[in-house]
Amino acid sequence: MKPSIRTPFFEIGTKNYVYGDTVLEYALAAEEAAKEYDIDVLFTVPTIELRRVREHTDRLILIAPYMDPIRPGRGQADILPEGLKAAGAQGVVVNHCEKPMSLPQIKATIDRARELDFLVFACADSVAETQAMAQLHPDILNPEPSELIGGGSGKVSDMGYVMEVLRCVKAIDPNILVEQAAGITTGQQVYDFIMAGSEAAGAASGICKAKDPIATIFEMVAATRRAADDLKKLGR
Repeated sequence: MKPSIRTPFFEIGTKNYVYGDTVLEYALAAEEAAKEYDIDVLFTVPTIELRRVREHTDRLILIAPYMDPIRPGRGQADILPEGLKAAGAQGVVVNHCEKPMSLPQIKATIDRARELDFLVFACADSVAETQAMAQLHPDILNPEPSELIGGGSGKVSDMGYVMEVLRCVKAIDPNILVEQAAGITTGQQVYDFIMAGSEAAGAASGICKAKDPIATIFEMVAATRRAADDLKKLGR
């Protein structure tokens, strides 16, 4: 059964910034933070680490970074959806800018994900691409300008862009959860994006390249909790 997600939530990715035992270390910290602050945390984990992370966590919602829309059988070196599910994945990223996909690939991958009750975590760049992706009705949509991803620019999405993509996504499908993640490095940025209307925020390089990644995980999940509490006070 597809996992339900309480909002606001927080998403952590490691990409290939870290590997091996360090991935598990970050996952265990995310698990602890999720429990301490009672926040749902999605953890996008490298494929080869999925099973190990799943065996050591029970609170995290584990997302695979990619899969091929194939079925059991031939496909040497392709990523089998059923294999991801058996390893503990509960969802999959579609069309990340570092692993772009053609429209037929996107559609086929989303169809396979739905067969397996996977969460579909879709990525888009421009407002136009965001609108196109929303037409495919993913569970989560992460619209982030490609030039901001990776933390090298020191910038995050401006609020004009954030508000525009929120409007266009919700006009197409109000059930799609919208996350902002590009360039986020601080808990305050997490808080600001959620208070602006996003259901979630996330970080990869902002955590993995931080001076103290574990402390940054706790800071960002705590900021998500603070936003959740303030939204409740405001009746939102």
